[in-house]
Amino acid sequence: MENGSYRYEILRIEGLRITRYSSYPVFALLFLIYLFIMVSNIGIVIMIAMDKALHKPMYFLFCNLPLSDAISATVVLPGLLKDIVAESDRYISFVACVIQAFGVHSLSTSAHTIIIIMAFDRYVAICHPLRYHTIMNNVMVVRLSVIAWIIATVPVGAILALTARLSHCTSVISNPFCDNPSLFKLSCENLLLNQIVGLSTAVMLWTMSISCIAVTYLKIAHVCIKKQNSMLKGKAIKTCSTHLIVYLILLGCDCSVIILHRFSAYEELRNVANVLFYAIPSSLNPVVYGLQTKEIRQGLKQIFLRRKVIPG
Repeated sequence: MENGSYRYEILRIEGLRITRYSSYPVFALLFLIYLFIMVSNIGIVIMIAMDKALHKPMYFLFCNLPLSDAISATVVLPGLLKDIVAESDRYISFVACVIQAFGVHSLSTSAHTIIIIMAFDRYVAICHPLRYHTIMNNVMVVRLSVIAWIIATVPVGAILALTARLSHCTSVISNPFCDNPSLFKLSCENLLLNQIVGLSTAVMLWTMSISCIAVTYLKIAHVCIKKQNSMLKGKAIKTCSTHLIVYLILLGCDCSVIILHRFSAYEELRNVANVLFYAIPSSLNPVVYGLQTKEIRQGLKQIFLRRKVIPG
């Protein structure tokens, strides 16, 4: 077989390197985190769908975020839990690995684009309140959601197509799950193009998200200062602080993973950061929104009150 055209059909994923004695507490912790992610995120989506008081553009756009968090956690954590129980490396086909990498990157990117469209919704609500229902109609909500997912998936597909063309000189994925850097590291070819394209795409995403969030918040701040309305300021601080907290958590986890991928000496730390990236934001987002958003808090209270009333 000629070097330059061969690709392994079956790949080995090393997973997390943990001792036998620590595998049980790690498994229990990750299982509880995954269970909380699924219950909290899917629960919020169901609550928004069933509560007519939450049938507003803000919450329909927000539904994209818990759905993205639940799916991204499902793409990564169940396979990792299986590896810990089996106490061995996991084998996966090359095609399945590429599909998992597509899910991993597109879902992590979608978190950025979803936060951008949510920030736009808050900008319209605060800066153009009289035109809010005209601008943020059902068609606009659907259009923004579709745009967010297209921007998140199309570039990822192009990057992975560039990676899939490479030949392989090893079949070991030195990562707890499949992603683009782990896939192109299977090759011994010149990876400069892949590294440049991958890093450039990440920088473009960061630049776009940071710029959009910054411009939106600056315009909101300008309107609040100009109008000198205490109620408007309170509304802006309450809604924007929630978005900002979620965004900073996401950006911090994202940056740490991408930076650690560039330093092979910190492989163990990178693997842990990779897992935490799909555990921390997905579990904190529903908590942040549940605590900060009055309507969601009231919906949760009604659910718990009903459960207490029914047995009596």
